[in-house]
Formats: sequence, structure tokens, C-alpha cells
Amino acid sequence: MRVQEIMTKEPACCTPEVDLQQIARKMVEQNCGAIPIVDNYGGKHLLGIVTDRDIVCRTIALGKDPMDLSARDCMTTTVATVKPNDTLETCCQVMEQYDVRRIPVVDGEGCCCGIVSQADIARSGDERVTAEVVQDISCAA
Repeated sequence: MRVQEIMTKEPACCTPEVDLQQIARKMVEQNCGAIPIVDNYGGKHLLGIVTDRDIVCRTIALGKDPMDLSARDCMTTTVATVKPNDTLETCCQVMEQYDVRRIPVVDGEGCCCGIVSQADIARSGDERVTAEVVQDISCAA
């Protein structure tokens, strides 16, 4: 099975200047915990990612007011990614290696074209793979 078969296509993205409240609102609307950060809404060249945990750990926990901050202020800029044609096994290995629950999918030009979450892997139907990914990532956290 290939990443393109299970990924969420065209995920909700934001640019670095979008404020954290808008990002959090988008997470609620899209029922997701991560928003890829792109250079613009046309090309969607991946610059980073903001997770719900980033907002908590990099702002609130440090006493910063998230209402005064943008994606640029708390996004992860070194992002593990996979390609649409990568195998599900490769995707799981990368997620386990980097201890991430969600991973952006980028095309040959580095543009965000999808995202894979643990839930996407669970819906793929292979219980063994799902259990291994969840266990490995959860133990590392």
C-alpha cells in the first residue's frame, strides 16, 4: 500500500503569519491536531508544521500569550516528511524514527499535498502495523 492511498489529500494549511487562534480554530474545524505551514496557498511549499502540542508547550507552558503569537513563533521547521509514492511501511518507519503522530506528504518540489496520521494508518486495516506504530511512538513520548 502507498501513502497516497491513505493520506488526507489537500490538508488545511496556513502561512507563517497566521495567528495561533486562527490555527487552533482550523484544528477544531478540521478535527485535526496539526496544520502544515506553507509559503503561500498556491504552491504550498512546506516550511514547517504547528501541532496542538506545539501551541501548548512552546507558548502557554512558557507563559507566553498565544493570542499575541503567530505560526512563525511556535512552528517546527525541521519536519519529517514522506512522498505520495512511499510505501506505508516506509511512512510508519519515518513516523517511528521521528516520534511523530502526523507526517506531511510532499511532492517532488517539496509542496504539501497530503498528511498521514496514526488514524489514517489505523483505517488502512492492518492491525499489526497500527499497533506497532502506536506502541513505538507512545513509548518514546
